[in-house]
Amino acid sequence: MKYRIYIDEVGNPDLDSSDNPNHRYLSLTGIITELRYSDSIIHPQMESLKRKYFSYHSDDPIIFHRKEMVRRLSPFECLKDPEKRRAFDEELLNLLSDWQYTVITVCIDKKRHKETYSTWRYNTYHYCLAVLLERFVFFLEQSGSNGDVMAESRGGKADMRLKASYRRLLENGTSYVDPDRFKTFLTSRELKVKPKLNNISGLQIADLLAHESRNEILAEQGIPNNLSAFAQKTVEILQLKYYRRTGVIYGKKFI
Repeated sequence: MKYRIYIDEVGNPDLDSSDNPNHRYLSLTGIITELRYSDSIIHPQMESLKRKYFSYHSDDPIIFHRKEMVRRLSPFECLKDPEKRRAFDEELLNLLSDWQYTVITVCIDKKRHKETYSTWRYNTYHYCLAVLLERFVFFLEQSGSNGDVMAESRGGKADMRLKASYRRLLENGTSYVDPDRFKTFLTSRELKVKPKLNNISGLQIADLLAHESRNEILAEQGIPNNLSAFAQKTVEILQLKYYRRTGVIYGKKFI
């Protein structure tokens, strides 16, 4: 079997913004799915849910995007109706619970990172990506499989930085995974970068879960969050989806 990890970020890697409480934390969330399962089960069921509640043409598909859905912005205006929103939320949560996928989230405190490493420091995105892909390799090794990596496009120079960071990991390895081990389990020497508009189901799941996964990790660090009822149910689902290794949760990491 071949797996793919779909990556979405919450926050930004800019250390200069780390003193701002709203921009202090960066997290990367990866959703691991088996490619054939994603194509034959997840994608058709996601599209069926969209058609049931929203009007759109196949040439211009609807893309699940958490921020727009929470604010009930176009094309999700029908969710302003409380009954429709309740029914849609229930169906979406059921699918997020039923689908087979594994979650890994890495969150970094940029302010602490900047204060600790005043002379030399990692690029925060690269640091999070390294930890995320180490654990993806552990997952592939554990399941006797291989896989590749796809991230949501941020455009231009940002995409070039993502790809360069990925190449460095394969060329240099990390303290826990050497280059040969990365190359054994990762089938692509290049990071796949695709825009959200491509209607890729794995990237949409990552977008739907990344914010709540980060908030849960921060709550464990004593940073309170006011979670909606929907978000609380999402966190409950995440507990069953986080990657586990030898009985220990490896799907959450705070740096």
